[in-house]
Amino acid sequence: MPDPVFILVRPQMGENIGGAARAMWNFGLNRMRMVDPRDGWPNPRAAALASGAGRVLDHAGIFATTAEAIADCTHVYATTARGRGLSKRVLTPEAAMAEARAATAAGGRVGIMFGPERAGLENEDIARAEAIITVPVNPEFFSLNLAQCVLLTAYEWRRQAVDLPEGDEIERAPAIEVERLADHFETRLDQAGFFFPPTKAPGMKVTVRNMLSRLALSPSDVQIFHGMLRQLTRRKLAPNGTDDGEG
Repeated sequence: MPDPVFILVRPQMGENIGGAARAMWNFGLNRMRMVDPRDGWPNPRAAALASGAGRVLDHAGIFATTAEAIADCTHVYATTARGRGLSKRVLTPEAAMAEARAATAAGGRVGIMFGPERAGLENEDIARAEAIITVPVNPEFFSLNLAQCVLLTAYEWRRQAVDLPEGDEIERAPAIEVERLADHFETRLDQAGFFFPPTKAPGMKVTVRNMLSRLALSPSDVQIFHGMLRQLTRRKLAPNGTDDGEG
């Protein structure tokens, strides 16, 4: 069974990257990806803090955007203490990793996003996930160190290794296909004047993308949506074969 990909989105401190790598390797996980690390890569401070988990850093993938980092994932989760106004399922690490194991057993590819240390994931990142993972910590002090959050998630994945839940039989579309569908929706809705007034357009586009990501679409679902959009925007012909100007 392939392991999930742990995706550090815009990590800031090399020490925290190294601590995250160490936490992953504690539980046998080594698939790390990073999106635009603040201090560039490689980072000597990350290597120093990895303490024996250097192999995780050696094979880490570096990406410019979140969309690129999750492109081949069929199931994407976002770790955050706040929903930030987006409608998402909220899971504990235990429930999320049980679901992730079922998805992986059925042939899916799981990606788990962790936000930058200072402010966490942005709405544009969370909108690309199908669910949120939140650790039930003290509500008066909910801030977790990046490596701590990685460790809790990796622990739950490892702990459930013996007793696996049944797999999800529904094939999921890769994130890159959902991304293209969202782009198609944006283009067609923009042409129809849906994003109005212009000042609200960016937030409306994030909401549309968030809605699509939580639908758990299959590849055939994605193709049907593309076909619907093309058909709805196709110019209709009058009975005599001329353009009637509608559509």
